[in-house]
Amino acid sequence: MRTIIYYFISIITKLHAKFLSINDNHGLDLSDKQLHFLVIGLFGFAMLVVIQPVFRWLIKHHMQLLITFLYAFTIVVVISFAIEIGQAYTGTGDMDFYDIASGILGFFVACAVYLVLYLIYSGMKGMKKKSEY
Repeated sequence: MRTIIYYFISIITKLHAKFLSINDNHGLDLSDKQLHFLVIGLFGFAMLVVIQPVFRWLIKHHMQLLITFLYAFTIVVVISFAIEIGQAYTGTGDMDFYDIASGILGFFVACAVYLVLYLIYSGMKGMKKKSEY
């Protein structure tokens, strides 16, 4: 787990150094906070521009449940990582990638059970409507 986090940290550190280098070499004279404001702001906006048409397409094709799943999945991943990092920071547990994977697997299983129940309910509801005609 630490290896994965250190890998991501090294990538972020290299990107950070690259942005600082661009800032210094082009005389932009931006502070670290200003660079964060610009880079994270533009990155988030780029994600919005890419994701919004995908969600629009999903809504057009009546896949709101998938949008909800993707949002919940994102929150589950963030919280799972935060818990593991918090355990390492406070010394209340070991930082373990398999703990994260187990938690996410639990989310998938719970969603699968829900999906099966939802499909059964929808099928029964559809059969009831057909029998009413």
